[in-house]
Amino acid sequence: MTTKASLPPSEIPDIDDDDAEEASPACVLVFNASDPSGAGGLTADITTIASVGGHPIAVVTGAYARDTAQIFDHFSFDDEAVSEQARAVLEDLPVQAIKVGFVGSPENISTIAEITTDYDEVPVIAYMPNLSWWRDELIDEYLDAFRELLLPQTSVLVGNHSTLWRWLLPDWTGERSPTARDIARAASEMGVPYTLVTGIPLPEQFVENVLASPQTVLGSGKFELFDATFSGAGDTLSAALTALVAAGNDLGEATSEALGYLDRCLDAGFRPGMGHIVPDRMFWAQPEDDETGGDEEEPTIDETQALEGFVMPPHDTKH
Repeated sequence: MTTKASLPPSEIPDIDDDDAEEASPACVLVFNASDPSGAGGLTADITTIASVGGHPIAVVTGAYARDTAQIFDHFSFDDEAVSEQARAVLEDLPVQAIKVGFVGSPENISTIAEITTDYDEVPVIAYMPNLSWWRDELIDEYLDAFRELLLPQTSVLVGNHSTLWRWLLPDWTGERSPTARDIARAASEMGVPYTLVTGIPLPEQFVENVLASPQTVLGSGKFELFDATFSGAGDTLSAALTALVAAGNDLGEATSEALGYLDRCLDAGFRPGMGHIVPDRMFWAQPEDDETGGDEEEPTIDETQALEGFVMPPHDTKH
């Protein structure tokens, strides 16, 4: 067999930049905090994006002091350090999608909003985690800045039903809980076209995850609730969704695959310490268990509701 290295230079075929770019994994820019426990944060993002075939470009916005059971504190990076990290790679690499996780301060939110405005053709998936571990005054400042500065730049907002309810509909007085469409309507008032609401309680130990716009439910998936407490599930889902969108999948297909991927990660989850279970984002790399059938279908968004042919719109809101 003749290898490329054995050919004389004159016979080595040229690969133009477009072909090389198409053959490369999609570049996914992530803003998030470092998590030394490996449960969530940038560790979850990097592992997830690589696992689903993307190239993670990780911008460190701060660091947690935490273990697998709880978050004790967070130390935020200076906004100039965040900006310099991001702009250096954006000038070099062709970023196809951006994920924004927990970035630690209103100043960092403002900086990231400026960057996403400058690259408004790149879709932004924003994940809002549960911040109940933080001080109340810091939570309020962070959520206000996120609502005013980053939501107008967001293509898809991802979050747990209870977290988004408390944030976006704090004065909800209805007898029933708000639906995914109710939450999507509240998000759309700040310019968000699509919202993925997770963990909506259903009877008999099931939860529903719903992709919605203000006008309609675009797709939904029903999953059995695991009898365990996980750390890092939200970062895992949002990172997978971002990477799949970056790879060129329409939003309906990307959401379905990301939810199926998360379910497999949780099913293979493990407890590395004395705290919560961590999703196994590299479950496919583990040795196969001969006792498992392997024929079970992955839970996905209902085919009758799945959104086909969706094209992610640019976020062109300017500050």
